[in-house]
Amino acid sequence: MVSARVAGIGVAHPPPVSQQVVFDGFFAGHYAGVARGLAKRVFENSGVATRHGVANPLVEDVSQWPTSRRMERYLAEALPLGKEAVSAALAEAGVAASDIGLLAVCSCTGYVTPGLDILLARDLGLPPTAQRLFVGHMGCYAALPGLGAVSDFVAVRGRPAVLLCVELPSLHVQPAAVDPQQVVAHALFSDAAAAAVLLPTTGEYGVREVASVTDTTTADYMTWQVTDLGFRMGLSPQVPDALRPHVRPLVEGMLAGHGLSVGDVGAWAVHPGGPRILDVVGEELELADDDLAASRGVLAEHGNCSSPTVLMILEKLKDRGPTPTMMLAFGPGLTLYGALVG
Repeated sequence: MVSARVAGIGVAHPPPVSQQVVFDGFFAGHYAGVARGLAKRVFENSGVATRHGVANPLVEDVSQWPTSRRMERYLAEALPLGKEAVSAALAEAGVAASDIGLLAVCSCTGYVTPGLDILLARDLGLPPTAQRLFVGHMGCYAALPGLGAVSDFVAVRGRPAVLLCVELPSLHVQPAAVDPQQVVAHALFSDAAAAAVLLPTTGEYGVREVASVTDTTTADYMTWQVTDLGFRMGLSPQVPDALRPHVRPLVEGMLAGHGLSVGDVGAWAVHPGGPRILDVVGEELELADDDLAASRGVLAEHGNCSSPTVLMILEKLKDRGPTPTMMLAFGPGLTLYGALVG
């Protein structure tokens, strides 16, 4: 039976900047007289040490920019960043762009038409017959349904495919307000692009399953609202506890279908929505500190980059070889997605 395997991963970032430097140089002043004490505590406890942004707040304050200007900047920045990530993934996989049968792009931080999928296909030299898929509005977990769609294509068509996730939340800094949810979003989120090339395989170590569960009773806990001043995030502090009861049932259900248990998983790529999310996953699955070390490391080194993040963690884990790997990501819905690979 033909399945799909991840043969190459490419990651691209804007230049890094220290979280402390960003707070001292911009956000301390941004929230002065409004919520400076709150912002200081949130930034210090975010788990983020370094972040990336195409719009560096030390250089330019975008918080008053209209949405139209932010979208123009999104296209100017997302296109080269996405091209860099896809090119790196193709090179690692040893695949020519002309051989790609599908390009799927996930992004929720900007919208342009023609879309990034069309423009990247043109600039990378994909064949005109290549199919394209754009996944929007899903936020942090989008990489996993994207992985499911791409792996299905590869398995059915027997052709290589590419998944690209690119997010630029630095373009959506909001005007200062006494709003803890905005402070948390500004402390956590960072820019990145990550791409994966999938190839057909008849071996055991492919994408074995993608599954999800959505609790619509908590749909208002995480939102992404288009406003005249960019996209405004709603992020309830109840998100970790709302996800808690769904983590173990989803993971155990996926593993059981393949004759595995939690103890058989050799690597964990858990989206670091924040330190508390990782704590909840670790508690519910009884994981050791080392199991979440890659996830915490990516959060510290790069911040929460939304949809690219789980692919960035998978890239960090590739040296562990073809061990069963569980990928988990969370987002609006509230939705929990899992992917079993390897």
